[in-house]
Amino acid sequence: MTIEERLAHVARAKAQLGTTIPWIADSMSNELKKSLGERNNSEIVVSPDGTMVVARDWSDPAALRLDLERLVGKAETLTEVSDLERHSSAPEADHAKVPRGIVPRVARPDSSEPLIVATRGDEPFYLKLRAEAEKGVARESKGKLHLSFQLDPIHAVHWNNLAPPLKYSIAVPEGTTITPSSGESEKVTAAEADMDPREFLVDVDLTADDTGSPITVTVDYFACDDAGRWCKPVSQTFEITLETDRDAGRVQIPGGGRGGAKGGGMKGGGKGPGRGMPSAENILSRFDTNEDGKLSRDEATGQMAQRFDQMDTDEDGVVSMEELEARLARR
Repeated sequence: MTIEERLAHVARAKAQLGTTIPWIADSMSNELKKSLGERNNSEIVVSPDGTMVVARDWSDPAALRLDLERLVGKAETLTEVSDLERHSSAPEADHAKVPRGIVPRVARPDSSEPLIVATRGDEPFYLKLRAEAEKGVARESKGKLHLSFQLDPIHAVHWNNLAPPLKYSIAVPEGTTITPSSGESEKVTAAEADMDPREFLVDVDLTADDTGSPITVTVDYFACDDAGRWCKPVSQTFEITLETDRDAGRVQIPGGGRGGAKGGGMKGGGKGPGRGMPSAENILSRFDTNEDGKLSRDEATGQMAQRFDQMDTDEDGVVSMEELEARLARR
């Protein structure tokens, strides 16, 4: 993604939501996110004088509404989702008509984590690549890698299933193997167009000397304008680095959950005081880089680092699963 694309996402959200408030787009190095504590799905409320009055690690819409009522007063009318539809422009309306849920999903490996992906080339990247791998891939350069090619809605394009399907090829250093190193998505016959991601699962086995070398992925596909004005062949190149991307958010679990541990999801099942909070397992999955089942001071970043001493109740220099669970229960 480029900064122009980020700004385009902001512009589209402003138009669709009909807001008049100022919006902030972070820099491509995510400096604002990092300065606010490396949170991936947080809620921050800042007063007019620049004071941070609410800082929640995990999004909780109901709690946010109560915060705003306490700070500025209760709204006379509440905006419903149906109220937002009046702000949709023609391209978004065309985009909404393209079906989803047509192509079966490919299961991700257990305990997956997002990897760093960079783009190569100048043409608009109608397609984005999200690479998620077993922890063994980033640590030991061996394991399963999940590739998900997703259309970026900001460009208002879709898959034309009457055109040839997406194809990919992977180039790796000599002595390294990725199986399969090329392939193509299955022909979709259930609909002439759709918006579903095209996903693949490959096996990675890198030699010790090549662990720092990027994996080059080239993908060829047809991008078709939602308004029916054009449909053209596109070739894009990505580079995957076998390092965890701390800015990529949590792994999306099919069915709506998140997290890295098997079974994932949020502690409390979406009800009661724990609603919207990450579980201790999810936190360890994200920060426990040496996989010893504990969080050391060196592994902690952002808010985790700032609160390390509070969580390390037995003062042994590490935060255990039990200490994390106790901390979350108190919150």
